[in-house]
Amino acid sequence: MTLPLAVTMGEPAGIGGEIALKAWLSRGECVPPFYLIDDPDRVASLARRLGWPVSVRAIDAPGQALAIFDEALPVVPIGCSIRAEPARADPADAPAIIRAIETAVRDVRGGYAAAVVTNPIHKDTLYRAGFRYPGHTEFLADLAGTTTAPVMMLACPALRVVPVTIHLALRRAIESLSAAAILHAGRVTEAALRQDFGIVAPVLAVAGLNPHAGEAGGLGREEIEIIGPAVAELRAAGIDASGPLPPDTMFHAEARQSYDAALCMYHDQALIPLKTIDFHRGVNVTLGLPFVRTSPDHGTAFAIAGQGSARPDSLIAALRLAAEMAGRRPAMA
Repeated sequence: MTLPLAVTMGEPAGIGGEIALKAWLSRGECVPPFYLIDDPDRVASLARRLGWPVSVRAIDAPGQALAIFDEALPVVPIGCSIRAEPARADPADAPAIIRAIETAVRDVRGGYAAAVVTNPIHKDTLYRAGFRYPGHTEFLADLAGTTTAPVMMLACPALRVVPVTIHLALRRAIESLSAAAILHAGRVTEAALRQDFGIVAPVLAVAGLNPHAGEAGGLGREEIEIIGPAVAELRAAGIDASGPLPPDTMFHAEARQSYDAALCMYHDQALIPLKTIDFHRGVNVTLGLPFVRTSPDHGTAFAIAGQGSARPDSLIAALRLAAEMAGRRPAMA
């Protein structure tokens, strides 16, 4: 790599600092170089308290990270002290959390970092401090200045899934499902599979909403009135998409060999199979941004924060995937 990855601090009361330290300790295991945007004193104190042999070094610019990564964890100072304690979030830290995200995006867009990798945030902490975005994705889209709504993908080595509706109650997800939303998710996903995953001719599998994909209307008409027409439009646009398919037969090993990504109609339809197949290595990927962004597919884990027991697998997978995706963009361009 010629540029390091920019890793945000996330919620400091959570496990972000711990898994970043563990990822650096695993640097000999094909972990790409990265720098953390955080308070260096906080990170160093956390390493000492957990008894981990991590040398933390503050850097002035991302370009210094590559030279020192083998011997020290590079940290770009966030410019303020952090008040949170493990499992005890403090809304006063919200400006620092937000600034870390803004800094990472600025570094990537300025050509100083290869991609953004975000540690988990605690939305309630940010909301109480006046944060007006539903989450990371919407904030990143605003920072990017994109007018196209980004799409969330969850990926592991054995499966890629894209939920068409995301953080909605199931009743609301069904009510809000539309052919337009399926079309948008399909188009953005197909383009990203080409650009960021290097797949020359992507194949999409589109899930039905109801049991048995509606049983020809006997178990629901969404497949006939919404999903089927959307699949037909995707195919008319030259996208290799099939469906609506019965969701209960889409995710066994043989079925997964027939497609590159599955479009799912609601959150759990996508995340349950992925987390069952590979719970610890799932990666959240934001598609449709002008830069690469990945994140661990888990939350702040307050219940184990500060104990040193959090597994870094998902962050390491997010770092590796971000490096792979960023490496393909110049080649594709």
